[in-house]
This record gives sequence, structure tokens and C-alpha cells, in this order.
Amino acid sequence: MLDIKVIRHDPEGIQRALDRRGSGVSIAEIVEVDQQVRRLIAEQEALNQRGNQIAASFKTGEVPAEQMEQRRQESRDIKTRRGEIDVALKELEPRREALLLAVPNVPDSSVPDGADQTGNIELKCWGDVRAIHEPKHHYEIGTALGMLDFDRGVKLAGSRFTVLSGFGARLERALMNFMLDTHGDTGYGEVFPPALVNSASLVGTGQLPKFQAELFRCADDDLYLIPTAEVPVTNLYRDEIVDESLLPILHCAYTPCFRREAGAAGKDTRGYIRQRQFNKVELVKFTIADMSAQEHEKLTRDAEGILEALGLPYRRVLLCAGDMGFGGRKCYDLEVWFPAQNKYREISSCTNFGDFQARRANLRYRPKGGGKPEFMHTINGSGLAIGRTLAAILENFQEPDGSVTVPEVLRPYLGGVVTRIDSK
Repeated sequence: MLDIKVIRHDPEGIQRALDRRGSGVSIAEIVEVDQQVRRLIAEQEALNQRGNQIAASFKTGEVPAEQMEQRRQESRDIKTRRGEIDVALKELEPRREALLLAVPNVPDSSVPDGADQTGNIELKCWGDVRAIHEPKHHYEIGTALGMLDFDRGVKLAGSRFTVLSGFGARLERALMNFMLDTHGDTGYGEVFPPALVNSASLVGTGQLPKFQAELFRCADDDLYLIPTAEVPVTNLYRDEIVDESLLPILHCAYTPCFRREAGAAGKDTRGYIRQRQFNKVELVKFTIADMSAQEHEKLTRDAEGILEALGLPYRRVLLCAGDMGFGGRKCYDLEVWFPAQNKYREISSCTNFGDFQARRANLRYRPKGGGKPEFMHTINGSGLAIGRTLAAILENFQEPDGSVTVPEVLRPYLGGVVTRIDSK
């Protein structure tokens, strides 16, 4: 959520910044409603002050007899008007809040202009792309090796669900443990949060109200299946005040994630790329404004470290203003190479939100020198999406005989003796 004080101070500048995103959002209505609210509150305060003066004059007997009825009528008029203002504010203040919740974050000045992914900038490429003769898709390899069972996933739950069997299940679990162990060694405190959260948690991170259609909701409760561990982990400190000495706080979390993929009709209908249930290790940081950019770079490098340890070719892309997510101030996408598709595919979005989420979730810290609590900055990114990592391994390390070489760092998690997965 944007700071209403900043909008009041420079509405034209905020509008120009939002126009860079191409979101079509106008803050004119917010400014108008905010002005109405402030005028009513100012009138309310003046009425309260005058009402108190009249009440005091009655008690002291200072009102001449010929003015008593006039004062009583003024007091009745004040009471009536205060009631009208209360009614108006009960409508206008929630309206202002709803309008603010619908406004995306302002892009950082270092974010390039652009309407879509064509405006993104490739910052680096890492790793050697293997020359593979007629590479097979991960779903062909996984099915042939008995690792991915798409038909039974559909039978159990419908489209975009998959059953992992044998080395498919073992490799998924190995990746999860490897990622958690690696990030733990880097300083991230591991948490294992609920897979269900209330609506306040989703409002706090920006999924609600805008992305309601993407969420799975429990019909009888105010509970939703999480679309990412970002939601529960970011909300761990909601409505709390943390001492600055504890910052930055670093967390990593494994969770299953659930998304309707409502807008993905016709996209990645085959394979293990775009699932309605998938596993992910998430990295979340809480920090202060002065350290925000630095911590964002470090988190991105931590996610890249997983890809490099696995030997998977990838690239880092700086997203342009028009391609960033709703809450992002600056975002790097990490894209891993898929030989059969002959292109890079997103495997992690490492995003700096500034104080956008903190204002929505009321995440604050108390400065070391004392004084008024301030809003934290939040940063998160996948470290990594496990299913997409598994799919990338199948494609990048496929062999001519149909087997798959296991990355060396994963072998201890598979008993230490498995170097290759084959159909035997």
C-alpha cells in the first residue's frame, strides 16, 4: 500500500510513476475521497471543540438567560451534524482504504520503462548450455522413467495435478532438503508455516483483493490455501513492533503451494511447469530502508547459488515497469534453460517490495535510537520452485540412452550411490 501522505504531497508524481507500469490506475479518485475525509474530520474536530465550549458555559452559568435557548439549539444542531459526519465517514474511510489497496507499488527509479516482457533487460547469463541432439521434453523423460504420472494426477484431482512416483518423489524431496540446507547454512532461519491462511494475511502481502480468482478458498471458513510461502512467512510479524537490532530477519520455508491458474488457459498444458499444486522453497527478508537494495541483491544471489550448485544454466533478467508484479518495487527474474523448448523459463522472481507490504500488514520496527516505530522493507524470492527445478534437471542432464544424470550435490540426498536415473 502506498503512503497516503506521499500521495497528498505529490499526486502528479505518483501518477506518472504508476503510468510507467501501464496499470491504468488513476489516483484522482483517491485524492478526491481523501480530501472529503479530511474536510469532514476537520469539521468534526471543530464541532467537538464548540460543543465542549457550550457544555462548559452551561456548567459555569456564564450564559445569559436570553441566550440559553439559542445555545441549546446550537448544541442540538452540533449533535445532529456530528451524526451526519459519522455516517459519511463510515462510508468514505473504507472506500479510501479499498481504493488504496487496489493501487500497485511505485517502480524504483532503476527499473526500466516497458509495457511487457520485451522491455526486460538481461543482466547476466551463467553456465554452459549443453549440445543435446533432439532433446526430449521433461514430461517425456519423466513419464518414460516412471517419475511423473500425469494421468493418475488428473484422475485424482483434475487437470494440472501430477503424481510423482519412485525417483520422481525422491528427487523432489532431495531438492527440497538440499535447498533448505543450503539456505540454512547461508543464515536463513527455517520455518514451516501453515498451508492455510486467513484473508488478513493475503491482504497483507497483496494477493487480496486483486487476485481473488487465483486463490483456492475454503467455503466454510475465512481460510485460503496459500499460493506461496511468502504469504504466511511475511505475516509472521504482522501487527508487531520488532527491535531494529534484530534486523535483517531472514527466513526460508518449504511449503506446498496452490494456485487456480485461472488465466493460464492453453499455457503449459503439458508437463510439470504450471501446476495447481506445486512445491517451493521461499526466501523472505525483513530489513530497513537503508539496507533494502543491498539485501535484495544478496537474496537474488542466494537463489542463483542453488542453480549454480546444480549446474543448471540460467540468466538474470531485470523486469521493466510494465512486467513487474502488483506489489513489486524492483524485481529480478531468474530463468533456467530448457533444452527441449530452446529457451529460458522463469524459476524464481526475487522482489523488493519496499514498505508496500509492510504498510498493508503493519510490519514495523523500533529504531535503535528510539523514537516512533517505522515500517520495515520486505524482500522475497523463490529459492527455488522445486517442480520447475526437477523439470530443468530432467531436460539438461538427459542422456542419449534415456537416463538422467543426477547433479553431484543431490547424490548424498539419494543415498550417496545414485548417480544416474534410468528405467531399470
